[in-house]
Amino acid sequence: MTPVRRRPRTLSVRPLRRAAAAAGAAAVVLASLVACTPGDSDGPEEGTQSAAPEVIGEVPAELEKYYSQNVVWEACEDSFLCATVEVPMDYADPDGSSIELEVILSEARDTAEGTVLLNPGGPGGSGYDTVLESLEGVTTGRLRDDFNVLGFDPRGVGRSTPVDCLTDQELDAARSESLDPSTDAGYEEAKESARDYAEQCATESGELLGFVDTESAARDMDILRAVAGDPKLNYLGFSYGTFLGATYAELFPETVGRMVLDGGIDPSASNEDITLGQAKAFEKAIRSYVEDCQSSSNCPLKGSVDDGIQTIRDLIASVEASPMTAADGREVNASTFVSGFILPLYNDANWPALTQALTSALRGDPTTMLMLADLGAERNEDGTYSSNSSEVFSAVNCLDYPMETDRAQMDIDAAELEEASPTLGRFLAYGGLTCEDWPYPPVNEPHRISAEGAAPILVIGTTGDPATPYEWSQALAEQLDSAVLLTWEAEGHTAYGRGNQCIADAVDDYFSDGTVPEDGTVCS
Repeated sequence: MTPVRRRPRTLSVRPLRRAAAAAGAAAVVLASLVACTPGDSDGPEEGTQSAAPEVIGEVPAELEKYYSQNVVWEACEDSFLCATVEVPMDYADPDGSSIELEVILSEARDTAEGTVLLNPGGPGGSGYDTVLESLEGVTTGRLRDDFNVLGFDPRGVGRSTPVDCLTDQELDAARSESLDPSTDAGYEEAKESARDYAEQCATESGELLGFVDTESAARDMDILRAVAGDPKLNYLGFSYGTFLGATYAELFPETVGRMVLDGGIDPSASNEDITLGQAKAFEKAIRSYVEDCQSSSNCPLKGSVDDGIQTIRDLIASVEASPMTAADGREVNASTFVSGFILPLYNDANWPALTQALTSALRGDPTTMLMLADLGAERNEDGTYSSNSSEVFSAVNCLDYPMETDRAQMDIDAAELEEASPTLGRFLAYGGLTCEDWPYPPVNEPHRISAEGAAPILVIGTTGDPATPYEWSQALAEQLDSAVLLTWEAEGHTAYGRGNQCIADAVDDYFSDGTVPEDGTVCS
């Protein structure tokens, strides 16, 4: 599995910046109404508040202190409300240690119908940063008019009690590693590197490292629901956030309010299934990108589409054989180069940035590709990192998925990945090594999630999604007992906030009016 499951950001070629794309209009057929109401509370206000018993509902006695805690909401970041919420580190031992979650609230511009909890993906994505910096890029004005939007850093992430493994300098060094696990020497070197990394994560993070699994994070969301003053959870989850949301629905079907899962992950898929699915989807996205690039006169990929794809493969192979040097003097090896190459494939609005990066790289200058890789890793120009997302990604996945660690089977899987994606497959292989010596065993086994008894759930899939292939959204919608599937025929990762008017209207009508799109509705 490769860390590519997060909400896309739009890049402009000069300068690179965070935003989101909007598209044209279409129509959507709408049907039945959601039975539940979005919530009876206007949401948090500045000052100290605690949840009313009717909002909390029936919870285990040992957890009541968390659901009814006094939360201090303070004005922050110019126009938001912020708070710190305590949750148990271990839900099996709620009287033991607690950890903190940092949350940020964007208040509704009109009278609030309730609160929508937002997760941008990951695992490791910061909902706090998304609400603070990118809310207009991932939601519509209508949603922001009608609802408070609550962003949070899940356990282990960023401002919340964090997972910590490497210093910024060590993370730079880890990103610059160039290992080939397909060889005996490279395999042993990669295994040793993974073992050292696991030991350092355990040392720096302590026992928290064993409790950052998705189920625990989903249980946190029910406490956040109560803290926000809503008897039902209204939720918007992108990418990995769909797995988090589906897990919540499995645990708390009776408190599901209006839930949108955009860019679905199949909860029954193994880690190896997920990696293979992404390999196929990214290879498909590369072909779509090259076809689009070649329609422009400034495309550096000449000849047929196959010729253009081969040019990219040859370029990556040349960087593998001889790393390049960027304008700041940093070496760009194949792993870093591929990380930069992947990022713009999340959003077709970013394809011009990829064209610029490839044009420069073909001339011997990898600087733009390195800028893309740094953006994906959230590395600042001064060498600091603004998040711990890569560390959280490993920590969560090692708990959520049993990993294949048998060398012979990983060799077989690597060959299958390279066949599925001749361009990128070899860079996605041997992921099981990361978790082979992880200090905590997995606590989840992939399985189907039905969430029987939940209110209608809206699943959205994008046909050209490279990070969460459309088939996963189909599988998620099929498994969830109350789900309907909304399809966007387009390229890129996820739909709402960057899709067309058809997508926006379907989601907004669902959140604001309770109108559920007809199952199988297609927006194009």
